[in-house]
Amino acid sequence: MTPEEKEIVVRKVQNGLEQIRPYLQQDGGDVEYVDMTNEGVVMVHLQGHCGSCPHAMLTLKQGIESALKKAIPEIKSVERV
Repeated sequence: MTPEEKEIVVRKVQNGLEQIRPYLQQDGGDVEYVDMTNEGVVMVHLQGHCGSCPHAMLTLKQGIESALKKAIPEIKSVERV
């Protein structure tokens, strides 16, 4: 992925996370974009209740990752850092 392509995908990811954030915030949590690799792995930081919730991995994989991959085919996975 070229730097220009990556920049476009990163903007899409950030926009996608902004769409997801209100749902997390309703439960006292939040998500913050950290970085994305050239291979399409997005790294996020789960905050608030999402950071310590026992269901955080479920939220991450079946919620955040699923929504981002559906909207942005270039995304391969979303990982928690």
